[in-house]
Order: sequence, then structure tokens, then C-alpha cells
Amino acid sequence: MKKYFFGTIALIAAQIIANPAQAAEVKVTPVGSHEGEFCAFDRALIFEDPNGTRLVYDAGRTVAGGEDRRLGKIDAVLISHVHGDHLGDRHISSVNAGECGKPSVEVSATPVSNSVNIAVAKKAKIVVGSEMSSFLANKVEANGGDRNSVQLVRFGASVDVGGVKITTIPAVHSNGLSGDFIPGELGENLKAAGLTAYVGPPTGYVLKFTNGLVVYLSGDTGVTAEQKTVVRNQYGAQLVVINIGDTYTTGPQEAAYVVNKLIKPKSVIASHANEAATRSGKVIPNTKTDKFIQATKVPVYVPLSGKTMQFNGAGKCVVGCQN
Repeated sequence: MKKYFFGTIALIAAQIIANPAQAAEVKVTPVGSHEGEFCAFDRALIFEDPNGTRLVYDAGRTVAGGEDRRLGKIDAVLISHVHGDHLGDRHISSVNAGECGKPSVEVSATPVSNSVNIAVAKKAKIVVGSEMSSFLANKVEANGGDRNSVQLVRFGASVDVGGVKITTIPAVHSNGLSGDFIPGELGENLKAAGLTAYVGPPTGYVLKFTNGLVVYLSGDTGVTAEQKTVVRNQYGAQLVVINIGDTYTTGPQEAAYVVNKLIKPKSVIASHANEAATRSGKVIPNTKTDKFIQATKVPVYVPLSGKTMQFNGAGKCVVGCQN
């Protein structure tokens, strides 16, 4: 019996050594405007697979361009939709500029966008759904990159980037492209008319990492049927990143309903709160973030900028867990 027991342990140990990614964690690092805080414009997250593949999600306004040292190596840029706070119409010049509730984002990134600048600087892929891909491919090529690095993946399909499986999920939101991103007369006419350009519907993402972790990135959305039928039933997401900002997206109570009733993950990262949610790294009482935490039945982790969280294949936060 003892011989069998120790033989089994040895076999498991050998498998872990041979396949370290299966036993390691996915690292999630928020890239916000203010170090150690969760602030009004914070959307950007870096996901690092155990094999070293690194993805940045919705770089928006809080990544200081393609030269931001916090980025490191980036293999793919994910963009849920083309609104300026996600695509990046402007961005911070440095960390801690302005106030947490009103970060200073004075560096213009139009008409190119912060996300495209990052992708070109890092020689990274861009992975998106809908007609956003054609628009972004033109931007990448015009700025010295390879248009073929922009990868379209429609709902129901998937693409592999460095061992990470990526698919897009429908989101219920608008996706109008501001005229600021379109040079010349067309862009000026759009702005003068108060209109935006069509680039297809917005999306969310489901990511499957090499340690087995499945992550749902909601993008900006309301409550959708796919959050149960696809995100939960088909893919079995164990970690959810969900917007809680209200008015423009799901609010705290609506987001809690998605988590508690539809997806039922093991862990949640709050996102897109549109507020100064923390002070000295602690959640401020009665904020939307605080209300979401109180209403949610599973652990909610606050994305403090620069503070890396690590999640195992079952969706449990095992390192850097602030909730």
C-alpha cells in the first residue's frame, strides 16, 4: 500500500515537472492611472499565461502609450469596443497624474488610438470581433505595422495566441467610432453631425489559459442570455471580469445578478467603476465598488494598479488577493 501511495505521488510530481504550465497560475496585473488604487478610468488588465504569453485587455486611457514600462512584452491586444475610454482616444503621460477620481489624460492618441500604438510598438497581434478588425488593420498598416497582425474572431469561433484560446462573446452596448479617429473631411462631418461610424457590434471575450483557467471579460454590456448559455454552460468560466459602472454599463446590482445567478464563477474582478473606488488601497464605503462587493456571493477582487493577482486553474486567487 505504501509503495503504491509513494509511486502515485512520484508520478504526479513527474507530470508537474514535465508540464509546469498545468500546475502554475495565471497572473493578472491591473494597469491603472494611480499606483495601488482603483480609479475612474481604470479598465486595462494584463493577463500572463504560465507559459509567458501576455495579453493586454482594453488599454484605454491609463496605459501611457506603447513605451509604458509597465507593459513589458505583449503578445496580443484585446479591444472590446471602440469607445475612447477603451480604444484609447487619449492617455496619461505618467502614473499618478491628476486625481484618482479625475486622472490627467492630456496626451492625445487620435486619430491612431492608444491600443494601435501599443500593438505596433510591441509587434503584437490585435484580436477583436466584428468589423472592428478592418478599421484597426488599416490603422496598424498606416503606422508601420503588419495589417495581418489584426485577427478577427467572430462569436462561435476561436483563435490561439501563444497557447491561449480566445473567443468573442456578444455584448449589449453601443460601438460608435468617434470622428476623432477618422482623419479629414469624413471625421469632421461626423463630429459636426453628432454621429459616429459603424464598426460592428461590441464584444466581450472568453479566454482559456494553459493551466485550465477560463476567464470571461464582459467588456461594456448589460445582462445577456449568453452569460448563462455560453459563458457558464458552454465554457464554464471560473473567473469573471465585469463592468460595474452603471448608467453606461451594468450597475453594481445588475453585475451582481450576472455573477450570482447566471455565471456562478469562483472569483470576480470588478472593472470599469467610473469612480475613485479606493483610498490607500482600501475600498471606500458606499461606492459602487463597495455595493457590488456586498451584493456578490463569491470573492470579489479589486484591481489595484500594479498589484498582481494570481489565479489557479479552478479560478481561485492564490497570490495577491485583495478583496
